[in-house]
Amino acid sequence: MKTFELFNLKGKVAIVTGGSIGLGAQMAIGLAEAGANVVVAARKVERCVALCEKIEAETGVRALPVKCDTSIDEDCQNLINATVKEFGTVDILVNNAGITWGADSLNYPMDRWQKVLDVNLTGLFRCSMYAARVMKEKGGGKIINISSTTGYGGTAPEHQDTVAYNASKGAVMVLTKDLAVKWARYNIHVNCIAPGPFVTHMTEKHFANVGEDVVKSANPLGRFGTEWDLKGAVVFLASAASDFVTGAIIPVDGGSHAYA
Repeated sequence: MKTFELFNLKGKVAIVTGGSIGLGAQMAIGLAEAGANVVVAARKVERCVALCEKIEAETGVRALPVKCDTSIDEDCQNLINATVKEFGTVDILVNNAGITWGADSLNYPMDRWQKVLDVNLTGLFRCSMYAARVMKEKGGGKIINISSTTGYGGTAPEHQDTVAYNASKGAVMVLTKDLAVKWARYNIHVNCIAPGPFVTHMTEKHFANVGEDVVKSANPLGRFGTEWDLKGAVVFLASAASDFVTGAIIPVDGGSHAYA
């Protein structure tokens, strides 16, 4: 196989949760541009429909919108079932759905704590488990979990007072490694991307409050991530190019993780 062919996803079926806007939309487009049929899943299905129409018009692949709240078990099961019904299988799952909540960690509302973990961690595991059952029967697959560089350690409260989000993203890293070990016997690769500073609907207010210069100075490359920065990473982990990679956490953060 020639090098370029390693990244070809033609005929593959990829699910992206939280895929209608932001980083999820960027990755869904990237997978489609590499040739995969995509399932765009999110709570607001009208956004999924709009993106699917755009993907089909611009790439020629098939795209399926599915309403899904990953904190609801039935929604997660329906997502996998709808994908199999439409395309016959699941080759790639990108667990991108996520939420956050900022509050003083001495007075953090426990209902918000639970909601963040329900979506960012429990929902991720649900989708992985249901997709892995399909992947096991077909002889393998690729699961890509989206964590965050906040999962590596603590963040200063004046910059990011998001203890539940940080904890959930750290847990995603450990879960990635554990599932990689457990599911390797089924040829299911489980890897993780840890994005750094990307401007999205979730981060733009935070960056405005902290100051863009402060955020940019926190990584050696001195800039925010762009849409193509994530496209390359997700296509690599979804493709044959990563067939000897599992349990990996790949930071896409401009080098901020390299600071000791």
